Amino acid sequence: MSPELNLAQSHAWNLARTLMVPVIVFRVGEDEYGVLPADDLDDDEVDTLFEYCPWSGARAVH
Repeated sequence: MSPELNLAQSHAWNLARTLMVPVIVFRVGEDEYGVLPADDLDDDEVDTLFEYCPWSGARAVH
């Protein structure tokens, strides 16, 4: 797993726990990842990798 993905996952979990909303980790480029609250993201636009829920933890989407 790339260091960038590890960093994105760490930020996603922190964001989910801070905002208390589900957060998505998605792929932007070859080795670029993004993190947004699930409500702010249109699933058709990105390659979703993980979902972080503050109540149930993480789950892989693929």
